[in-house]
Amino acid sequence: MAGIVGLALYSGDAQRPEQAAEITVQAPRPTPLPGDPASGPVPVFQPPPPPADIEKVETVKRGDTLMTVLLRGGAERRDAHNAVAALRKLFNPRRLDQKQEIKIFLRPENRIATTGRLVAFSFDPEVERTVRVSLDGDEYRAESHKRVLDVRDAVVSGKIEHSLYVAAIRAGLPANVLVELIRLYSWDVDFQRDIQEGDSFTVLTERLHFKDGRIAKWGDILHAELVLSGKPVRIYRYETRKHGVEYFDEKGRSAQKALMKTPIDGARLSSGFGRRKHPILGYTRMHKGIDFAAPRGTPIYAAGNGTVTYAGRKGGYGKYVMIRHNGNFSTAYAHMNGYGRGVRRGARVRQGQVIGYVGSTGRSTGPHLHYEIHRGGQQVNPLRIKLPSGRTLAGAEMGRFAEIKSVIDSRMAAVPGATRHADAKP
Repeated sequence: MAGIVGLALYSGDAQRPEQAAEITVQAPRPTPLPGDPASGPVPVFQPPPPPADIEKVETVKRGDTLMTVLLRGGAERRDAHNAVAALRKLFNPRRLDQKQEIKIFLRPENRIATTGRLVAFSFDPEVERTVRVSLDGDEYRAESHKRVLDVRDAVVSGKIEHSLYVAAIRAGLPANVLVELIRLYSWDVDFQRDIQEGDSFTVLTERLHFKDGRIAKWGDILHAELVLSGKPVRIYRYETRKHGVEYFDEKGRSAQKALMKTPIDGARLSSGFGRRKHPILGYTRMHKGIDFAAPRGTPIYAAGNGTVTYAGRKGGYGKYVMIRHNGNFSTAYAHMNGYGRGVRRGARVRQGQVIGYVGSTGRSTGPHLHYEIHRGGQQVNPLRIKLPSGRTLAGAEMGRFAEIKSVIDSRMAAVPGATRHADAKP
């Protein structure tokens, strides 16, 4: 019998085999060799999976370039340079804003590395658009994708108890829309003097929403109303190919006057026009402008369209800008901390363009804007001068404006009441 060892044991007489007993023992099997069918499949060596890409989010800081942001995020210098070069075909990296978030994707050499090959980076230059640069073989390629956003109407309104700013923010109007509202009314309303307790405001504006309902961005003001001392002042948005976006009252008269009364937002009138004791010189002299106290760096706007005739230091005025608006009117801005981009002698500026920032240069006791209006070469009181109005619609254009106004009124009436206050907050 294969695999069995037989052994006969006898006790006593060897001639008595019937008394013998047989014992069997199982022999051990030999260890199978690799490749022997009896050994089963040969195990195959599986290398560990490559380390996962690292995702980082870097925020653009003051003084940053895109190159420095990518290097700070862990990219190699050569990769960062090539990726930025690819981006320039779609977007100027110099236009990156502070606080812009940039997602960076790196491929590390091992599982413990915190840097590696730059495989992609992306950011949103606008809420409606995403730009991405990705490694494709040995080259970087840039692509831009548009987001599809829902456009909805929102109405925000409120009563003014202490200030328009406080009332608007409480009602859910974001600061950037409030600034635009103030700018649109700044030709007719002196926000330091004309706003009283009990006045009110209403704003119809477009809002852009992500698909999940979150607010992505607040859009244009379509209609606004300020009720000042019981008198409503209404304006409507109107756009043409020739003139662009303008705002008119109900009768088609432009809300935009030739010059702003207050070319600065959120400032306090600190000194009026007339004779006063000079705070530095110590004697009484004519103050031929008005002063607006505001924090250093507050933007200053061009009071109207015109040409810069002076931009530089001018004695006690410090850093100073003068703009000629037409043959009769000029405006001047003094004690500035710095100038707006492109503001130099001979430059054309548009109403509302930032021409400088509040400072305390020259003979000044603190940060403020000294503002002057010159008529016929002489300084006049900006708060009392009667300013010429903008254009007035007539004929077929007035008819078209009336149609647009009617549509805006209908859109405003269709906004559910629940979205007019708390739900309007971003």
